[in-house]
Amino acid sequence: MNLEEMLKFADEIVFSKTGRHLDDLQEAVLKGTIQRETYKQIAKNFDCSESRVREISSELWQILSEEVGEEVRKTNFQSAMERWQHSNILNFAQNVSGSFNICGEARHQPDIQNSNSFDRETSNSQLINAPYQDLSEMPELGNFYNRASELNILETWILKQHCHLIALTGISGIGKTALAVKLVQRIKNEFDYVIWCSLNTPPKFLEFQERLLHFLSNPEKGDPSESEIIPKKLKLIKYLQKYRCLVVLDDLQNLFCSEDFAGYYKQEFQDYHFLFENVKDLSHQSCFLLVGWEHPREIHSNQNINTLFRVLKVTGLDVKAGRELLFNNGLEELDSWEFLIECYQGNPLWLKNLVTLVQEVGLSTRDCLQDDILLLPEEVKESLQQHYDRLAQIEKQIISVLARESQAVNREKLLDSSEILLSDLINGLQSLSRRCIIQKTKNNYTLSSVLKQFFVNLQESDLITPPSYSKLGIKDNS
Repeated sequence: MNLEEMLKFADEIVFSKTGRHLDDLQEAVLKGTIQRETYKQIAKNFDCSESRVREISSELWQILSEEVGEEVRKTNFQSAMERWQHSNILNFAQNVSGSFNICGEARHQPDIQNSNSFDRETSNSQLINAPYQDLSEMPELGNFYNRASELNILETWILKQHCHLIALTGISGIGKTALAVKLVQRIKNEFDYVIWCSLNTPPKFLEFQERLLHFLSNPEKGDPSESEIIPKKLKLIKYLQKYRCLVVLDDLQNLFCSEDFAGYYKQEFQDYHFLFENVKDLSHQSCFLLVGWEHPREIHSNQNINTLFRVLKVTGLDVKAGRELLFNNGLEELDSWEFLIECYQGNPLWLKNLVTLVQEVGLSTRDCLQDDILLLPEEVKESLQQHYDRLAQIEKQIISVLARESQAVNREKLLDSSEILLSDLINGLQSLSRRCIIQKTKNNYTLSSVLKQFFVNLQESDLITPPSYSKLGIKDNS
């Protein structure tokens, strides 16, 4: 439907509900909506207040929602109208033929006692119950702490800047999935379709593609491409162009190789690369949200407001949120909240496991920080071991050097302290940064206290010549 057809269709609906045609402001609102203008822009073009535009818009969406059988909003007006036309054009024509002429030749007051009203209500009820959201694999949220800043950033990227491909990355336990769940709960009604897919055991690409196609080609509304002979990969893009879709892929790291640099696909999952390339580069109105320990190489951190792909590295909770987490999990009050949260990087999983260890063993809160020893619960060690096992050999060499240093180290010193070639060192640092393993300040690199403690203990267990703990600034707790 083009703009004029859309306006004519909306006018017929409004007339059938109210007995009045669209006035100039209502028409301006719909035109602005189709042209992706903000309410502020519409108000400026029409020379009226933004509050007046919002008031008129609210009335319009209510009228249209009642007629088409689903909630109509500014963000889904066009697709909602097209769905209604595609699924109900014959029934619609039958129901309203006695009320007005669809071609616009004549307009009449609708007959409230239309004999087919029950059929229309039944059709509307079916549309309302249509399975446009598949969140069966989305985990429960549980307690959620702060993250207002990250949520605002993501909402801006998705709803205002219409980014195609967004990666949420961070070390295990940092809260990526919880953030994604909270985001989906907040914005899911802004989309025509929302689906959450877990890649804990990733399917082959063809199986994944079939699942998406089946979900998006809901037979109640028909297949927008059913009459076209096109490749399946492009057919998926057709749906992303036709409808506003949000696709969330969790545990993305399972698509990538271990013992290699970050973001390299396993051989059997190479086709995901082409999907993400198409999602990133082709024109459409949908968004893929990728959640994992590392992000695809198609997306990089060198981005600006004009790019339609973004990376958000999720960091730990701030002191206030971390304190609330510790308190809610039963840790008694102590004077060194801030220092404890900082040592464990505000990582929710690490802090929860620390509290469990303290409570089950009967330690006091003072034991958490006694003699600068960092307690590493077994669950934390296990998750960090999984990260370590994914590293390329060059990354492990870099980690070995950083674990022996008490201060941040620049690239020149890393080069002098290892037998790594400069090009390999640079690639290794980039990969470790993408994995959120190392911290970078200006041109210096370091490890967090927890990671340093873990790698020192790992070197000890591997019978590597122990480093000087006085240099590390921490003590072994093995």
